[in-house]
Amino acid sequence: MSPPTLDQLHTYHAQERVTFSKLVLQFSRSPSESLLVMATWFWLENFGFEDILAIIFTLPDRIIASFANEAVSCFRCIESSDPPNGFDQIPLTSQYLQNHISLPMIYKHRYTAIAGIKTFLNTICSRIFSDILAQVIPYSSPPYCVPRFHPSLIIPGFPHPTFGNINVMRPDLVDGVNTFNNNNLFLFPKGLWEWNDHSMESENDRTMFITFSRGFHVSQAEVKELFTNIFGEKCVVGVYMREDCISSPNIVACNNDQQQSLFAKLVLDSVVTVDRILEGEKLQKFRINGKHIWARKYNEKKDGRTCFT
Repeated sequence: MSPPTLDQLHTYHAQERVTFSKLVLQFSRSPSESLLVMATWFWLENFGFEDILAIIFTLPDRIIASFANEAVSCFRCIESSDPPNGFDQIPLTSQYLQNHISLPMIYKHRYTAIAGIKTFLNTICSRIFSDILAQVIPYSSPPYCVPRFHPSLIIPGFPHPTFGNINVMRPDLVDGVNTFNNNNLFLFPKGLWEWNDHSMESENDRTMFITFSRGFHVSQAEVKELFTNIFGEKCVVGVYMREDCISSPNIVACNNDQQQSLFAKLVLDSVVTVDRILEGEKLQKFRINGKHIWARKYNEKKDGRTCFT
């Protein structure tokens, strides 16, 4: 199946383009915030809150502006390392969706949301809003180029510390035929218009950092058994302990106890499993064969220096 042309994408997402135009042109919101608002709504719709974008399109402008404020609350909640307090911060969204939705509920799916918003930023928003963004963001001269991408608009606020970068193709330099090459077809696993919200998950996105108590040896097999028994037979991709990284330059500093690994990397099948394990908490405690195991999200900058580099 041929990938969609830019005109096809514009036609299919006509309502979303009108809403985005209001955010940046009529309401004078910043391009970066407006992109994150739209990506958050795309993710919420994909997550199960159906027709949210169609509902927003039909609303008066003042209500759309309030909806956008609540979307900002959603992605700022996701950015935070601390869970939100209270359940009434997004009442308008809950009212119009006629469905229970709250910031604590969204936060329980924090890492799924981060990966999903990243994907929608780069698979939909970067393509269908480029001509609108070009009206408010002046072109750089010479064009800013990203390897393997078309020359891109520079969006102030990106790279974002939580949601990463976005490559918005300059509309005057797009060839007008296809916005995707064959290497991008993995973004369409369900057909032309349905998007894979896990397509941009990296291994680090779905990795956890596991720690053990000194004096209680825990094997790789025990770690795998624990998590597969609770979260499903295929949820564990790999368990990597200190002895798996003997070549690490940090091995001497971190390997005082030659007989026991005190920590491990647990690579999972998806970020959905990460959220199922953490349930909105920073740290979860488990027990197997009388031994404690603590699990938290892997942080490459901090944890990668221990022994996994």
